[in-house]
Amino acid sequence: MNVQTPPEKLTAKDFASDQEVRWCPGCGDYAILKAVQMALANIGSRPENTVFVSGIGCSSRFPYYMATYGFHTIHGRAPAVATGLKLARPELDVWVVTGDGDALSIGGNHLFHVLRRNVDVNILLFNNEIYGLTKGQFSPTSRVGLKSPSTPAGSVDSPANACHFALGANARFIARGIDIQAKELGELFARAHAHKGASFVELIQNCIVYNDGVFDDFVSKEFAAERQVHVKHGQPMIYGKAKNKGLRINTQTLTLEAVTIGENGVTEKDILVHDEKNRTLALLLSGLRPPEFPEVLGVIYCDPAPSYETSVQAQDAQARAKGAGDLDKLMRAGNTWSVT
Repeated sequence: MNVQTPPEKLTAKDFASDQEVRWCPGCGDYAILKAVQMALANIGSRPENTVFVSGIGCSSRFPYYMATYGFHTIHGRAPAVATGLKLARPELDVWVVTGDGDALSIGGNHLFHVLRRNVDVNILLFNNEIYGLTKGQFSPTSRVGLKSPSTPAGSVDSPANACHFALGANARFIARGIDIQAKELGELFARAHAHKGASFVELIQNCIVYNDGVFDDFVSKEFAAERQVHVKHGQPMIYGKAKNKGLRINTQTLTLEAVTIGENGVTEKDILVHDEKNRTLALLLSGLRPPEFPEVLGVIYCDPAPSYETSVQAQDAQARAKGAGDLDKLMRAGNTWSVT
């Protein structure tokens, strides 16, 4: 009798390729890479069933460093390639790695469609608010006033909000994390992987060369506890070193307020409880910025719907059930002519 044994449990090292990792020393990409490798091991992924697809940019070197299948594609088109792959091989775990420039500039159209179609791929958008690979030009997420080689007098562009973009494309899973928070990233990647449909994770990532410290107002040890709120479904949105701050809804203006428990009659009952299925709340939360508000981290929105490739497969099955089509008859249908 044949006895089946479960596959050997893998570790993060089993997902690391033999290629030398080549990012600038101190780049946040290193931490994200380790977090992804650890997460894949923890959730029981298999290298032979996992594919990483990237576009162009510093983050897009990612497939080389993973001991999985991978495609290093062209600028902005990773979502399109990933869509084709998922339709052809729906059983595979497909991850898209992109940056704020790659995804939200030249690739904005492709990112929009993969999200609105709800293709079952996991999208990791590294946001360092700069073009790092091409030497520091301003990107779609760069802040007003940023001085760069392409904006020497300071950028006058209004920056894009990555999570707002995803919500506008009707994405069904939206999360945000920070490069150096390995434990939290592992949880986000596991949730994204478990979600059936397009999952979108914005990763706050420091570019130590061209935009160093741009997120220090909420990432540095000085401010982290007071300016970060890690939201979890069904739990009040409380933060602060003393766990005495929180977010509440102003019923008159229908806006969020940052309040202190114990001041002005505020109690813990006044603090808003996170509902990750509430799209309007997700829109409000993802738009908050320090120092007036904390940066919102965690799963901001999750409301599953049927995935694109599932619907395509069902439609194909219905067509096949009606009987095989006659290709020759189809080709000769309508107006035809012969050339002699």
